[in-house]
Amino acid sequence: MKTVRDLLDDKGYQMFSLAPDDTVYDAVELMAERGVGALLVLNGTKLVGILSERDYARKVILQGRRSQDTPVSDIMTTKVICVSRDRTIDECMALMTDKRIRHLPVVEDDEVIGIISIGDVVRAVIREKQFMIEQLERYITSG
Repeated sequence: MKTVRDLLDDKGYQMFSLAPDDTVYDAVELMAERGVGALLVLNGTKLVGILSERDYARKVILQGRRSQDTPVSDIMTTKVICVSRDRTIDECMALMTDKRIRHLPVVEDDEVIGIISIGDVVRAVIREKQFMIEQLERYITSG
């Protein structure tokens, strides 16, 4: 069974972050530039939150705030659910579904080493299922 380690080894450990005092405008701009739906919020190297497009829509747009004047710390999610590289992809999918989240920071020894998205997890599950199907087809046709 594939693990978060396998997924990160395939996709890479690249992650994007910003500081709590950066503006929401800066965050949205960075998300657009990098084509991501969430950013880690770091105070130095310490994970203090995560900011997603959902946070922006619900806490800026719907509340009539100005993204240029609002610091990330005002709208970020502070109760961040994280995983280690040893978690299985199936465990991550169950966790993401249960908690209704789309991004999981990967942490080891209190240091963020990567982030995975629901899209990453779904792609990994599909690849794994496709591999199993191919193996079963080979077994059946060779028998």
